[in-house]
Amino acid sequence: MMKKVFSIFTLVAMLSSSTIVYAQSEVEDVAIDEEAVEMTDEEMTDTTAADEEADDDVAAMPVKEDYEEEGATEERQTIHQIIKEKFIEGGPEFMGIVLLVLILGLAICIERIIYLNLATTNNRKLINNVSDALKSGGVEKAKEVCKNTRGPVASIFYQGLDRADGGIDVVEKSIISYGSVLMGQLERGVSWISLFIALAPMLGFMGTVIGMIGAFDAIEAAGDISPSLVAGGIKVALLTTVFGLIVAIILQIFYNYIVAKIDNITNSMENASIELIDLLVSHKS
Repeated sequence: MMKKVFSIFTLVAMLSSSTIVYAQSEVEDVAIDEEAVEMTDEEMTDTTAADEEADDDVAAMPVKEDYEEEGATEERQTIHQIIKEKFIEGGPEFMGIVLLVLILGLAICIERIIYLNLATTNNRKLINNVSDALKSGGVEKAKEVCKNTRGPVASIFYQGLDRADGGIDVVEKSIISYGSVLMGQLERGVSWISLFIALAPMLGFMGTVIGMIGAFDAIEAAGDISPSLVAGGIKVALLTTVFGLIVAIILQIFYNYIVAKIDNITNSMENASIELIDLLVSHKS
């Protein structure tokens, strides 16, 4: 009997201890879960704050286009400032003269280009109109066609037709004489462009020589060779040379275009004059 009671108490004690251990383990698990939840909430809060700060930083950052526009504006301003500073550093005496040469040369070039473009006409159409006028209304009607057409070729035609009564020889002489006059009009001002092309680098070289003389004068006055003294004079010398060469290159390009245009118009005048004589010969015959 006592053994049974003892065994029952032993069994109850074992069940009680296992229940207590299980309860303690559940309490510990719940505490761990609560701590994990608290840590997760804190991490989420930190992550949210970090994301908000990152969004603010991204919003505060300038757009790439703004960077490009600001960079382009600074670059344009820098180029303008560099040209202005270098021009001033070159000295107003020679740099001003070189600039004046550039302005005058460009003015003459633009005037010549406009004049030569207006002098360029459709010669084939003019010859056909003159031929039709000679067949339908004679020399007087052909003269009216030439009078109403602009260009040097029409002027030569008019002078030749005006002397058609004197014979073919008279027409040829009048065409040659008036063609020389028109050639002078086409080449007017071209010699000035050549002068400015030669004058611009000469002024630059003169500024170079004067800058070198100023550098040696500074060395003589200081009694010592200092890089800063020599660099100032050499810098002025090189700037005048560079600007003089730039002016000469620009004017040379326009000059070559103008000369080529004059040659083209001259060739068309000669060919048209020959065709006019042929038309008059066929008309008289």
